[in-house]
Parts: sequence; C-alpha cells; structure tokens
Amino acid sequence: MKDVTDETFAVDVMERSKTVPVVVDLWAPWCQPCKALGPILEKVIGATEGKVELVKVNIDENPQIAQSFQIQSIPAVFGINNGEVADAFVGAKGEAEVAAFIEGLLPSPQDEILTNLLEEGSEQSLEEVLQAFPDHEEAVTRLAKIYVESGRSEEALALLKRIPESPETRHIAAQARTGDRSQAEILERLDALLKIVKSDESAREEFVDLLDVLGPENSETKTYRQKLSREIY
Repeated sequence: MKDVTDETFAVDVMERSKTVPVVVDLWAPWCQPCKALGPILEKVIGATEGKVELVKVNIDENPQIAQSFQIQSIPAVFGINNGEVADAFVGAKGEAEVAAFIEGLLPSPQDEILTNLLEEGSEQSLEEVLQAFPDHEEAVTRLAKIYVESGRSEEALALLKRIPESPETRHIAAQARTGDRSQAEILERLDALLKIVKSDESAREEFVDLLDVLGPENSETKTYRQKLSREIY
C-alpha cells in the first residue's frame, strides 16, 4: 500500500494499472467509515499476493484527484485496469463485499494463459493465441513479423488481413512484399523506380512499399516522397 498524490497519480496509478490492477482508496482523516474500510481493503488485497495493488489518496491534500473522479462522498474506491476505471463503489463495505469487488479485478484463468503465451512470444505460442482469438491484433502482428523473417511472406500477408491496417501492419506487409533489403539496396531500387513511376502503376506500388519499409521516421522517406510527387505531378 502506498500514498498517492496529485503529482504521482499518473505514474503510480494509470501507468501502473497497465501492468497490474490498482485499487484507489479515496479517504480523509475526518471520515470514520474510511477508517473502518481501510484495513479491510489492505487485508483482502494483501491476500492476492501482488496480483492487485492498493493506493490511498487523501482527498483533502489532493483535490485534483478527487475532482477527476467527481467525488461527492467518501470512502470511494475505484478499480483501475489498463488505465481505465473497471469498477467502483462508494461507502463502507464488509469483507465479503470487498473480496467480491477485488475478485472482479483479477484476471481470469483464460486471461492468465493468454498473457503467458504472449510473453513467451514464440511462433507456436502466438499460433495458440490465434486459435482462440483469430483477430488478436498483437498476436497477428508479432506472428506476421516472424513469418516475414523466416521467408514466409505469403503467410504473413494472409495473416495481416485479419486485422485493421495500421502503420505497423503496413510496414510488415511492405517487408513481406519487397523482401529483406538493406537501406542502400532500397535507395538504389527507389532511384530506379523513379524513372518509370509516372507510367507504371506496379512501379508506384513497389515504390510506396519500399517507403513503408524505410518507415516514417527515416529521413530518406520524406525525401523520396517528395521525389515521387515531382515525378507524378
């Protein structure tokens, strides 16, 4: 259990909740029901052995947090998971009710298996995830990368069709279509394609794929996009 302030809330609660569920106990020294609830929360959450964490917020000293939760009375308890409020209650509760509240924040056995498979990150484990969740975006993108790296481009492209397009999926798909090339090889090919992009649609498509392989952060990408625009327009 730790005390959280307006200044530390973002890191200690919102960011931390992306790793483990965090229970926020909003209280004040003058609140008698808060004094009864506090030890129950500590006991029940302590029994989870780290699967849920407890933080306490003195609303008299940290009005910004109280305002963000729109607190009208205390004790008020919020369960935060993945940066969002998963559940909440207001007022004193008995141990059984608190235990049920905490149980609702714990990952299910299925969630734990999924987490373990994603953490393993092997081809086999990711394929197991997709057997249960065919359009799981993280598993799809990570497995597609493995397919590309092992030369199975067609499998990667077919797999990526399961999920919405994003900058990351475009990058992986472009790698699958263009092969594993060094930057020098990519730039050489871009220079060659520039000569025919105006009249050859397939050349334009390959040119764009190669820019996606370079990625938006690469300074050459902007340079060659400008060259492409000049050639076409």
